[in-house]
Amino acid sequence: MLVYEYLPHELARLDVLGKATGLDLNQVMERVRLAARRETLASAGPDEPHALSEAWIASFQHNQWRRIARVMAEQRMSVYKPTEDRRAVRYHEERLQRVEKDRADAAQPDGRAPIEMLRHRVYRITARPTAAPAEEQLLVRHYFAGSEAVAVEHAQRSFSRQSGTNESGEYQIVSAEQVLPQPGEFF
Repeated sequence: MLVYEYLPHELARLDVLGKATGLDLNQVMERVRLAARRETLASAGPDEPHALSEAWIASFQHNQWRRIARVMAEQRMSVYKPTEDRRAVRYHEERLQRVEKDRADAAQPDGRAPIEMLRHRVYRITARPTAAPAEEQLLVRHYFAGSEAVAVEHAQRSFSRQSGTNESGEYQIVSAEQVLPQPGEFF
């Protein structure tokens, strides 16, 4: 049985918490401003067909930056420390409880099926219709997968089902990028 160590929203939250650690309120307010700009740009971009999207990530992280700024102001923190943020501590406890519940739910009474802890990441895959001119808008999709190769496989299946101006139905993957967590973070 499969158990996810982190879910996409947990990765997005941990990304913000990690970046906020050690920042003062002015620095956090600058991050709030940048996150608001990113959210505006993402919401103006093309829609993605499922919930895990650039707009969702940008909105979720903008809300986290605003929440951290509010907590710092209310608690008069000189620098942000997640251990002093009651909600951040609760988020961590809730994730651990979810993992333990998922493990308990996955356990087989006879012990036949081992529990597999998955460390998935969020990847941004960009593609272009093969028959399209270079200036045609790229398609962007986000995938929750265990590796870049698996995310690309998901994207290739998804892009092959796209309709519209691409009569051949063929797409060329232009780029694949891990976005959550950022490479080198957590694991």
